[in-house]
Order: sequence, then C-alpha cells, then structure tokens
Amino acid sequence: MKTKAVRLYGKKDLRLEEFELPQIKENEILARVVTDSLCMSSYKASSQGTDHKRIPGDVAENPIIIGHEFAGELLEVGAKWSHKFKAGDKFSIQPALYYENGPVGILSAPGYSYRYIGGDATYVVIPNEVMEKDCLLTYHGEGYYPASLAEPLSCVIGAMHANYHTTPGSYRHKMEIVDGGKMAILAGVGPMGLAAINYVLHREDRKPSLLVVTDVDQARLDRAATIYGVDLAASRGITLRYVNTGTLEDPVKELKAISGGSGYDDVFVFAPVKPVVEQGDAILAFDGCLNFFAGPDDTGFSAMLNFYNVHYAYTHIVGTSGGNNDDMVEALEIMSKGLDPAGLITHIGGLNAVAAATNNLPQIPGGKKLIYTHIDMPLTPIADFATLGESSDLFRELALICNRNKGLWSVEAETFLLNYFDKHIS
Repeated sequence: MKTKAVRLYGKKDLRLEEFELPQIKENEILARVVTDSLCMSSYKASSQGTDHKRIPGDVAENPIIIGHEFAGELLEVGAKWSHKFKAGDKFSIQPALYYENGPVGILSAPGYSYRYIGGDATYVVIPNEVMEKDCLLTYHGEGYYPASLAEPLSCVIGAMHANYHTTPGSYRHKMEIVDGGKMAILAGVGPMGLAAINYVLHREDRKPSLLVVTDVDQARLDRAATIYGVDLAASRGITLRYVNTGTLEDPVKELKAISGGSGYDDVFVFAPVKPVVEQGDAILAFDGCLNFFAGPDDTGFSAMLNFYNVHYAYTHIVGTSGGNNDDMVEALEIMSKGLDPAGLITHIGGLNAVAAATNNLPQIPGGKKLIYTHIDMPLTPIADFATLGESSDLFRELALICNRNKGLWSVEAETFLLNYFDKHIS
C-alpha cells in the first residue's frame, strides 16, 4: 500500500513524500492515521537531526516518519495480534516503548526512530514491539483528535503522579500531589499548562484546594480563564486564580500572600526560564515539591536553588519527561468520562502543512497544531475561520460550529471537516 508521509533526512530536512509500505508480517498491524498533534519535541528532533538521541544515524539513507501524537483506525491485523485487536478499532499509541532492540535501543520511539510508523502519514505499519510493550491502545471515545492529545495529556498526568512529599519522622516518601493542598502552575497557559489545568479540574481521586495559574501574557490568561473558568473550578471544590506576574512589583510576595503566607505544596514550572524556576523555588511551602516540567534546549540550563530550605524546610525538586502506559490509559479513560482536550488546539491543518510548521513551531503563536493527514489545508488558526469564511464555505461552516463550542475545536467540527474533504476530493 502507498502512503504519504513527512520524513526526516537530516537537520531541518523534512520532506512530504509518497512511497510504498512493505506488506505487514504476521506480528504487525496496518493502520490509517487520521490525526496528529504537532509537538515541540518534533521540532527539536528536526533541528538536531542525527544529534538527537532518538534519531538513527542513517536517516539520510533511511528516513524516518515524524510525529508521535497520533490516532487513527486499524485496517489489517496480523495473526499474532488478532486475539486482541480487530480491523475498525480506533487507536492511540504511547510512543515511549522502552524497547531495547529498537533502531536506537531503549530510546526508540514511533515518530523519531522508525521508517514505517509516525503520526505525519496517511498509512503506517505498526511494528510488533508496540504491541509487545502494550503501547497500542484502543480508543472508545468520539472523534479522533482526543486520542491524538492523549499523549500530551499523559505527560501532565505522569508529572502529577511523580510529585512526592515526605512523612515526618520517617524516610518514606508519599508519591503524588497533596490532596487538598495548594498548587501553583507557573507559565501555565501554554498548551501543556492548559492540559494540566484541565486535568486538575477533572480529576476525581485527588485535587488541590487552591490552584494558582500564572503567566505574563494577559491575552493567553484571559483565554484560559474563558475555557477553564473559576466557576467550573469552584463546582469541583477548587479555588482557581489566574495571575499576571508581569504586572506585579514583587511576584513572590504576592503569590505567597495568595497562598495565605504558607506557600505552595506543589509547584509546576512550564517554561525553561531561569527567573520562573527561581520564582517557583521561592514560593514552595514546607515539604513543597517543585516539578520542572518543560525540557530546555540548552544542555547547560541551570537556576539558583535555596539549599537552606532544602535542608530545613524539606523542599525538593523533581522532573519528568513524558508519560508511561498507565498515564496514557488514564488519559483515555478520563476523556471518556468527559474531559475534552479541545482547549489545547488553536490551529488546524493538513499533511501538506507539517514540514514548515514543524520546522518553525516556536515562531507560531498559540497552542496545539492539529493535523488531519488525509487532507490538504494550510495551517490555519481557528480564530481566523470567521474571516476566511467570508469567501469560503468550508471556513464559514467551521466558524459557525466553533462559535457554538466557545470558539473551540470539537468532534462536530472534525466530522464536518472530514466529510467536506471526502465529498470534494474525487
């Protein structure tokens, strides 16, 4: 079967090409990709090429398919896996396989390391190790885009689970955020910060009593407050505050005052910015845990840490890089119970838009860029749909649908988009 895919040949060398997929083996699965969400990690992979730890050294001769936040439909299931999967199943994939015999060893991952599987493709061959590692996950919800966003949501879930606190009088650590505690999410209204807010508001087993979200971009703060409002938080027993620290004379003093003077049990830093990290350290409560979430490009990135507080106030730091299988399963489950990740999405595009968008991702404002791999469409901000709709039936209808959904993407919008292109492509 032929596929169209965006393949990496070297640093910033991404090419949209059509080529033949090999016939699947009895331990493989053929799948149709429907959606892929572009990730900053793909930008890093393209920028670094073979210097990237997940990229094979021979991509110039054997290019890999990029994209790792994808979802679609299984088309043909090899005999080995027919007891577990069937044609027609919708799927999502956990790309962190931890498979020692992969193309680059244990760090091998779809979207980075493989020739025939990645999210920015029309059709892919899912290799045996994905199923062996239980990383092929069946999705039972509506639409496809939520399953694409299960992977970034799983990263947030993993971060929450990775936080830990001490038990006075012992050396036993208690994993997880403090239930009923005080939480701050700094630089928290980018795509992943929004995912964190959404998860905190919808989680059932534990939650903070106070959630403070900061940023220096008032427009983004206002958008976050519209999507995830204080009334919604209050209905779940959480006091939610959005704070523009750029307008504060002394952000640390003001943030500690909001906490009642005690500081925050759990602080998440969503930008690799030295002052933000140091601000997070300064607002920690006794036994507070700082989670450094955002991975920096700079291998020498560092910030000051108050070691007096480490010793006497038991403050500590943790970091995570991605979620695991359990986190992906939890992401899919919580979405099936009503969590809609649409608030992360600000742009829609087709496969033709992937190469340029990936290579320029830091310069493109907004949140997640969602790709529909079987269509040709420029990467388009949802906010521009209404203006474009003045001369386009497609965008006029999409604007109407999004307006009915608080200006957000939705299963209704996705269905219309896919049906529109089905009808207009001979």
